Amino acid sequence: MLHNPPALSDFGRIVVKVGSALLVDSQAGCVREAWLASLVDDLAALHAEGRDLLVVSSGAVALGRSLLHLPRGPLALEDSQAAAAVGQIALARLWAEALGGHGITAGQVLVTLGDTEERRRYLNARSTLGRLMEWRAVPVINENDTVATNEIRYGDNDRLAARVATMASADLLVLLSDIDGLYTAPPAKDPAATLIPVVERIGPEIEAMAGDSASELSRGGMRTKIEAGKIATAAGTHMVIASGRVDHPLEAVAGGGRATWFLASDNPVTSRKRWIGGSLEPHGTLHIDAGAVAALRRGKSLLPAGVRRIEGGFARGDAVIVRGPDGREIGRGLVAYDAEDAERIRGHSSADIPNILGTHGRAEMIHRDDLVIGQA
Repeated sequence: MLHNPPALSDFGRIVVKVGSALLVDSQAGCVREAWLASLVDDLAALHAEGRDLLVVSSGAVALGRSLLHLPRGPLALEDSQAAAAVGQIALARLWAEALGGHGITAGQVLVTLGDTEERRRYLNARSTLGRLMEWRAVPVINENDTVATNEIRYGDNDRLAARVATMASADLLVLLSDIDGLYTAPPAKDPAATLIPVVERIGPEIEAMAGDSASELSRGGMRTKIEAGKIATAAGTHMVIASGRVDHPLEAVAGGGRATWFLASDNPVTSRKRWIGGSLEPHGTLHIDAGAVAALRRGKSLLPAGVRRIEGGFARGDAVIVRGPDGREIGRGLVAYDAEDAERIRGHSSADIPNILGTHGRAEMIHRDDLVIGQA
């Protein structure tokens, strides 16, 4: 059964991906300022409605190439990294000034592949993004091209945006593209190709429709967008591919403009809880008291004060089992401390953590967002 496309107003946390080809005029080598202003108008309107926003923006290498007056054509890795070092400053300033014009604070976050694949760094990045959004800032995220090599990079910001969306528990990922959605065949080659408005599941027939990118500034084509869709929807995040070649592109999506929606079967919280509860091998056990059990069943986080005994040699970010006084499993979660530090702070108030560890750690042993509680 074909679903109707969702509405932009249905979503509370939105990641918007902007590619180099949209942000930078490849012929003139300059920023498309009028278009960027129209996009930021759209972002500001969503922000004013109370939505959480994250922007994944390409453009560092393209801007650096322009500022350094480098010749057109492929760049060697070291040249690309050096161009990114120059261009990233310009890119950050661009977004800071554009958002600042609406009274919105921008925060720059540079990530590499390891930041979303290695659990400890993933949790650090997730916490940083969460705090920025609590402060109503808009994180502007890009791959750290100055240090990422071909072996340890995403290579395109479509998949990076999908990883960011899952990391931030966003319920919508918007990929602004040169094209307004997924077609039955590459429309430049097949005049009979038609737009697919809704994709309920990404199967082999959908993957077979993916073509390649036609832009010299863009590393991602439709194939990488389909890969991004698989990552996003598996984590409970809906995704939409829409044209970035129009002014006010998010307003166009909100108005029901041409686009392709990829539907997720679950929401981000449900998908994340399933991943924690069933997909991760536990590396230890936390035994907690009856008061902590009651608190967890009320939806609270697990605090160090409620932990009575610790087993296992786990690291921060590992999955652990939580057991009550009778030894029964209460739930599973991602622990915020290494086993050694957890042993030192167990049974203590969270306020005592700085004195015990000599640093300000997290107040929770396991945050409720990282905790799955079983049936009573």
